[in-house]
Amino acid sequence: MIDFVQTLGRRTLEGLRGLGHNASFLWEVVRSIPATMRRPYLVVAQVHAVGNLSLLIILASGLAVGFVLALQMYYALVTYGATESLGLIVNLSLVRELGPVVTALLFAGRAGTSLTAEIGLMKAGEQLAAMEMMAVDPKSRVLAPRLLGGVLSMPLLAIMFSAVGIMGAYVVAVLLIGVDAGNFWSIMQNGVDFRRDIVNGIIKSVVFGAICTFVAVYQGYEADATPEGVATATTRTVVIASLGVLVMDFILTAMMFSTP
Repeated sequence: MIDFVQTLGRRTLEGLRGLGHNASFLWEVVRSIPATMRRPYLVVAQVHAVGNLSLLIILASGLAVGFVLALQMYYALVTYGATESLGLIVNLSLVRELGPVVTALLFAGRAGTSLTAEIGLMKAGEQLAAMEMMAVDPKSRVLAPRLLGGVLSMPLLAIMFSAVGIMGAYVVAVLLIGVDAGNFWSIMQNGVDFRRDIVNGIIKSVVFGAICTFVAVYQGYEADATPEGVATATTRTVVIASLGVLVMDFILTAMMFSTP
């Protein structure tokens, strides 16, 4: 029993120490953002690297999700004679939940691992140490641009994911199944609220972008300067970022949609 209490206390202290280190690291990176903004080309390059290069998988996944979602919702709604609401349900599902969440998970798997590996290899190659020797802050030169690039890219990717998903649902529902196109679009437009649905979905995507990108740069910066250390940090990025997105999605959904 005493050993259990000691182990529990030690693990608790280690967890609190880790949270404190994460918070301190985040504050240092955020504090470096004003210096980074004096070099906007760094942020633009990262928006291209983590956003534009992730566009293909985001669009392909959004189209596939739209196809499947339209089929599944049609089979469920046709039983109750409510197929005219298919467009509304697909739109709300994508804009509120699937767009931000699936985009964040894909972003963590594609861009997050790339950021972690890149920063980890820079550390293993002593490039970060060389910057410090030349009085160049690696947090403002390397980490802050990547954090800003991820936060700016995520809502754009989520919007395009939802838009392509809606178009995919239209192709399946209207062109293949034969749902009335007027009902599909009109009920969707009347049932979607801009502030409650679209803006809240964008807010979610911004938060998810911050989580995924911060986890990626932190794991890369703190990785052991060995090939095994970089590989382990890359794996931790996907796991931690994905779990963080899912937990924060529940919290944000409870906060945003708990009141009518």
